[in-house]
Amino acid sequence: MSITERHLELETCGVTLEGDLLLPEHPAGIVVFAHGSGSSRFSVRNRRVARHLAEQGLATLLFDLLTPEESLIDERTRALRFDIPLIGARMSGAVAWVAESPQTREWEIGLFGASTGAAAALIAAAEQPALVQAVVSRGGRPDLAGEALPRVKAPTLMLVGGRDSQVIELNERAMARMACPRELLIVPGATHLFEEPGTLERVEAHAARWFLDHLGRV
Repeated sequence: MSITERHLELETCGVTLEGDLLLPEHPAGIVVFAHGSGSSRFSVRNRRVARHLAEQGLATLLFDLLTPEESLIDERTRALRFDIPLIGARMSGAVAWVAESPQTREWEIGLFGASTGAAAALIAAAEQPALVQAVVSRGGRPDLAGEALPRVKAPTLMLVGGRDSQVIELNERAMARMACPRELLIVPGATHLFEEPGTLERVEAHAARWFLDHLGRV
């Protein structure tokens, strides 16, 4: 399958954020990624998942939740990466941008969040229920979405490593507060970063199944 990559800039929340768009031919939908704490759109794992989704016929957008200047501050202070209201607002703004941009507005939207990015994705889903059709969390902290959880309407898949016991518990607590269709899937043998052989491939397969089941059905 032919896949085109484009660099773009998103205007949201009064800032300009850098992004990379992967475009297969005739996308079935678009998946917007929210990276985890201390990471960026260059996250090796998220880029692998994005490439796999593109190979399955889904457009993908990886973008930086922080500006270059903010990233420099965060490297010193480690404060902004845990500012969930900030990254949640920017993720919500990115969803609105995707829905309005001539480059992307024709596709239904899914969100993929890793670590703290899962909370940002769920906040965006709660804030944009008419736009977000599906959410996938990888090793996520959905509990950090707090009061947004009961307002999420999009079907949500939570993928957690079988050896990541604390995060399993946090995901179970978050699921109990949600009313949308939801599923917790444990990846056997995986730790928090899914570094073990074959574990990230399972994430790719489950994420692709979830998004293809819920996007592009209109």
